[in-house]
Formats: sequence, structure tokens, C-alpha cells
Amino acid sequence: MTFFTRFLAGLMAAVALSAAAAVPDEVARLQGAWEQVKYQVPAAQQEAGFERLTEQARQVAAQHPNSADVLIWYAIIESSYAGAKGGLGALSHVKNAKKNLEQAITLDSNALSGSAYTSLGSLYYQVPGWPIGFGDDKKALENLRRGLAINPDGIDPNFFYGDYLLRKGDVDGAERALRKALQAPARPGRKLADEGRRGEIGKLLEQIAAKRK
Repeated sequence: MTFFTRFLAGLMAAVALSAAAAVPDEVARLQGAWEQVKYQVPAAQQEAGFERLTEQARQVAAQHPNSADVLIWYAIIESSYAGAKGGLGALSHVKNAKKNLEQAITLDSNALSGSAYTSLGSLYYQVPGWPIGFGDDKKALENLRRGLAINPDGIDPNFFYGDYLLRKGDVDGAERALRKALQAPARPGRKLADEGRRGEIGKLLEQIAAKRK
């Protein structure tokens, strides 16, 4: 091996390591920005915030097309934008989010503690069914359970599972899942997200209490 070949090989290895190191940083930035828009920005301003963040996530995903973590957060951000936007104009965004989650599962189904399955399941039960969208309760339940199998004690998989069960009329099952979500261990660096999610869980538990009166 010539000096030039060894130098080139070393350079490429250094670039690869730098790129790998950059991915967690990019994911952390996307994650933090999403939490701020989701839980600190007034509802009326969230559409614009998520629109800007979706473009940022698209650019990061273009730079790291084989990172399951990046694709998951791109999908979470774009589906949040779709939710804030609403209407038929949001369908293209949830379809793109679905595609990215499926790609993330292909790359690494365990990435981010199975978050791709949980996020995909939440899309399946919140998006309208055929002929408007791809909503499917059977696929929702299948993916939510896969997410729970990977992260059985996590706040998000139990929250979305509880939300799904409540929407389907299983009040007792929903309450069990939601109370388990409240017992989830705190996530390092995710204080804002944990507090926001617990607030959402509290609202669902209030709905359950009202149903039982």
C-alpha cells in the first residue's frame, strides 16, 4: 500500500467517524427543537414552528440518509407539522413520515428504543382510513405492541397505547397503560418532554374519570 493510499484510507476513516459522531448531535438538536415547539410555543404558532423545523430535519436527513435515529426524528417532526396544519394538505406530510419510519425500521428496528414502531402505530390510528388516508387500526395495534415489546416501561409507548385503547373504548386498558406511563423512569436530557407528556397523560386520565361519573 502506497503512502497516498494509506493517507486516503485514513482520511476516509476519519470522515466516517466524524459523520457518525455528528449524527447524535444532530438528533439531539432536532429533538430539543421539537420539544420547545411542542411544549413551549402557543398552539396558534406551532404550525409555523413545525414547518421550519421540518425543513431543517429534511436537510439533516439528506446528509444522513442511513441514520435510523435521524429518520425517526424527521418523521416525528413532520407528523407533528401535519397535526398542527390539519386538513387534506397534511396528508402528504404524514405519508412522508410513514415512509421514513418504515425506512428507519429497515435500517434498525431497535433504534431509539423502538420509537419507529410507536410513532408508526400512532400514525395508523390517527390518520383517516381509505380512501382518504392509510389509517388502519389493526396495523396501529400491531406496531404499538412492537414498540412496547422493545420498550415496555417507556413513557411514550405506554402513552400512545393508552391513547389508542381509550379511542377504541377500552377504558380500563387505557387507564392501566396511562398509569404505567406515569411510572416511567425519567429520560436523561428529556425533562421538558417528560413534563409535557405527563401533562397529556393527566388530561387523558381526566377524560377517563369523567366517563366513569
